[in-house]
Amino acid sequence: MRPVVLEVQEIVAELDRVRHELDQINAKLDRINHPVRTFVTYAIIYVLVPCIALVAAHIIVTIVLNVTPVYLRVASVIIPLPFGLALYALHKVDFRGTIAVGFLTASLSILCMLTVTGFNDRVPILPASWVEWREVIEYTLSIVLAFGTGNILGVLIFQIFPGIMAHGGRPNPAAYRMARMLGPHVGDEQLRRRARVIQDLMRTAGPLAGIVVTASGSLYAGLKGIFGS
Repeated sequence: MRPVVLEVQEIVAELDRVRHELDQINAKLDRINHPVRTFVTYAIIYVLVPCIALVAAHIIVTIVLNVTPVYLRVASVIIPLPFGLALYALHKVDFRGTIAVGFLTASLSILCMLTVTGFNDRVPILPASWVEWREVIEYTLSIVLAFGTGNILGVLIFQIFPGIMAHGGRPNPAAYRMARMLGPHVGDEQLRRRARVIQDLMRTAGPLAGIVVTASGSLYAGLKGIFGS
């Protein structure tokens, strides 16, 4: 009876993998077959809306409240993150595509912020020194990496975790080898469970590391100009 259960679990896991691949293909076909609709949707929801939110945060923090720009840099990480997540969850956009959308959003947002600052303070719109340009680059990088963090988080939530919960079949040989290295003198069932835990950890380690790296990079790029090099 046990081998039949394992075989059924493996079939369910394989069907889940195929379904995920079909979702990716259907999303790409939809973008190809409806380029205008895709462009308008992305331009409004994933570029214009976060741009308005970022510029509004800039006006509130630097002009209305006139408080430390730390709040603005933190907002530049928090605001783009859900949009990066939605790009994967709703449209199956990969990491590179999300980074491209993030760069467009960051460029438009920062241009608007510079324009607002220029008119409010009666100073040139474009940065006049390398120090100011470096702050612009760091701010851009912060927004872009926040989009990337949201995308990786979406992969973790909507692909990796459901796959782990649905996949109850036999672990791969690499997981078995690592499980035996941790203690070979155990029963087959305990060894299989140990290998399953190792395989699940291996599957989640990459996305988790990506979230840590991109989120840390986004925060560092956003706050570096404030707290110093």
